[in-house]
Amino acid sequence: MASLNKVFIIGNLTRDPEVRYLPSGAAVADLRLASNRRFKTQQGEDKEETCYVNVSAWGRQAETCGQYLSKGSPVLVEGRLRYEEWEKDGQKNSRISITAERVQFMGSPRSSSEYGDSPEGGSDRTPPASNPGGPSDGPGDDDDLPF
Repeated sequence: MASLNKVFIIGNLTRDPEVRYLPSGAAVADLRLASNRRFKTQQGEDKEETCYVNVSAWGRQAETCGQYLSKGSPVLVEGRLRYEEWEKDGQKNSRISITAERVQFMGSPRSSSEYGDSPEGGSDRTPPASNPGGPSDGPGDDDDLPF
């Protein structure tokens, strides 16, 4: 039987990306995403629900997320679901997160002064249009993360 594990989600970051480096040197960015759903109830009442999701980006993509994204940034994430289990204080815990294969920046770029203006007044760096690092995973496909 064939299977498919693919997810697309659009939302806003609830905090600044946290970039860390594994002993192997691979970069990992932890993103927290909030995606809102607006709908009407059968009684005609407007409702909104929010889904919070943890996202991990790897490699150059992780570094770029840490450099250009901040709390509130709108992004589209394409990736795969990952089920995680761990035990803490004798209690079993689990969660579903997303391993990003592509992070598309959707907001307008930050002002040029945030990129380090050159003396001539122009910016010496420009933000990436999309995923410059490609769909790279870290060593062991996330298996060496401490959860």
